[in-house]
Amino acid sequence: MSFENITVRVENQVGWLEYNRPPVNAVHWEMLREMPQAIQSLLEDDDVRVIVFASALEKYFSTGADLQVFAEIDVEGMREWMTIMHTLVKTLRASPKPLLAAIHGTAVGAGVELVMHCDQRFAASNARFGQPEININIVPGVGTTQSLARLLGRTKAIRFLYDGAFISAQKALEIGMVDEVVEPGALRETVQKYGETLASKPPEGLAAIRQTITSGMDLPFDEGLKIEFERILELVQSANFKEGISAFLEKRDPNWN
Repeated sequence: MSFENITVRVENQVGWLEYNRPPVNAVHWEMLREMPQAIQSLLEDDDVRVIVFASALEKYFSTGADLQVFAEIDVEGMREWMTIMHTLVKTLRASPKPLLAAIHGTAVGAGVELVMHCDQRFAASNARFGQPEININIVPGVGTTQSLARLLGRTKAIRFLYDGAFISAQKALEIGMVDEVVEPGALRETVQKYGETLASKPPEGLAAIRQTITSGMDLPFDEGLKIEFERILELVQSANFKEGISAFLEKRDPNWN
């Protein structure tokens, strides 16, 4: 499946979804409407074990929403915009496949907000992060008030959104917004290699880890335990559980279904 504003490709079971709307990857209606289709195409592709969000442009990850769109938007238009965005957030949170991000250059607004729902975020050392929505009297709307509070803690999240200023990749690492910083030339190779490592692991186990933590962390502890309990009972009945045990005892590499 091909798109006008997004590039989708697969390499060694790692599916790359790259924003590709020159010159700066500003999100407009057409790009926004392509995002659910692009994500779903990778989720439904049996050859894809891991999904990576990235940018096809040299200097920009994304500059967020196209303000030419917002200059003309009314409340009903914003309702539609937000509905699509929040549906995307729910899709990402429910994904059974690991989600990674490879972030370089300028990373602002909606484009980078989306990848705050990924499992691991890798940033090039030249990346700059910003959420300047306060300067146009609006709130970041891709589940960001919720994701940043969970990633950074309440006070750091509030300070970041209050300020509306850029921070460096190193600062983003220090406060917990990204998980690893690498040199720009090594970003794609680093993320691809990590993605291939995950792709070599059993998919049901990865899905169970992702979903028990994503769902359970927002619940009381005992409720989270119930989710863990049920997923373990499901896994122990799987062919891959039996294969993993056999491979370990026979001292060989497992052959996952």
